[in-house]
Amino acid sequence: MSKLSRDDVAHVARLAMLDLSEAEIDTFTAQLGDVLETADAMAELDLASVEPTHHPLGLVNVVRPDDVRPSLDRDEVLSQAPEAEDGRFRVPPALGEE
Repeated sequence: MSKLSRDDVAHVARLAMLDLSEAEIDTFTAQLGDVLETADAMAELDLASVEPTHHPLGLVNVVRPDDVRPSLDRDEVLSQAPEAEDGRFRVPPALGEE
């Protein structure tokens, strides 16, 4: 039996301002319940002898070094922008905000 109820999923959906259908609530209740059960099963494992790792494949950073080097002149770049304000590009508001 899942520790997660339909009401829990509906409540979280309302908090996240998601408009879920009854079928979606049922689907997500089952899916999230499975995720929680898997997490519970993993929490029961004895991992005392397992060395922590951030990635299972031991990747090596392959990006270039972050070296300081000359860049474009800020004022010159901003002079080419349609609008600039306080040393920055001025862009339209996002999501209808003013």
